[in-house]
Parts: sequence; structure tokens; C-alpha cells
Amino acid sequence: MDDGIKEKVEKRMKEGWIKTWMMIEVMAISPEAAKSALEGHVEKMKNEEGTLLYKKQYGEVKKVEKPLPNVAEGYSYVVEFEYLVSDYDRLMTIVMNYGPSSVEILEPSEIRMTLDQAQGALNSVSAMMHKFASQAGGVIISS
Repeated sequence: MDDGIKEKVEKRMKEGWIKTWMMIEVMAISPEAAKSALEGHVEKMKNEEGTLLYKKQYGEVKKVEKPLPNVAEGYSYVVEFEYLVSDYDRLMTIVMNYGPSSVEILEPSEIRMTLDQAQGALNSVSAMMHKFASQAGGVIISS
């Protein structure tokens, strides 16, 4: 990590940002499709407001036999990265919109939030649930 990025990370951590590690895996029908999809996905994440993607490492594209019952072969591509987010609501929104395979909060060891921040996080989850429900033609109701 160069000194400029290191300084940005340190500054944002002092401001209370959340340091995370994430991993995303894609599966596609060709190596080119896997690379294009994942690299484009990460680039969109990199440009999200209130975030700083400062370290990333792509794995190798790997051929996978029968990744799904009706699919003979696919190609897996994985990236691991460290990512800062400005607050917990932003983190939840990123996770819901970009679907990492795994997320780990590295720092801080404790997260405190105001009532407004907690309500914002819950409303982000609620909005995502309604987005999914509208795609299926209705609202989710427990019975």
C-alpha cells in the first residue's frame, strides 16, 4: 500500500469509518465472462460514496465441473479486498447491493450508533426486502 492510500486509511479510521475484509466469487460460462463480471462489479463498489477500496487481490480463474445440476462446466473467479465504509448503514447497503460471499469487520472492535443510525440501517433492510418482494409481485407477509 503506498503512503497516500495509507494516510487516507488512517485518517478515515480516526474519523470512525469501519474497516472490512470481503470476498466475492462469481461463476460464469467462460473465463472472460467471469473476469469481466467480477472486475466490473468491484469497480462499481470502488466508486460508491462513503467507501474506500484500498487493497484487492484477484485469484486465478478456475474451471469447475458441474457447478449446477444442468450446467456441465463453469468458471469461478474470486477477489479478496479490504474496504472502508463511513458507517454501519452504508456497510449494510453495500452488502445487500453487492452480495459478497463473505464479510468480516476488522475494525473497530465495537460499533456504537445513534437511534437515527440504527433506524437508517433497519430502513435499508426494509427497502431491500420490498425491492425483492416487488420483483416477485407482492409484499412478504408471514402467516
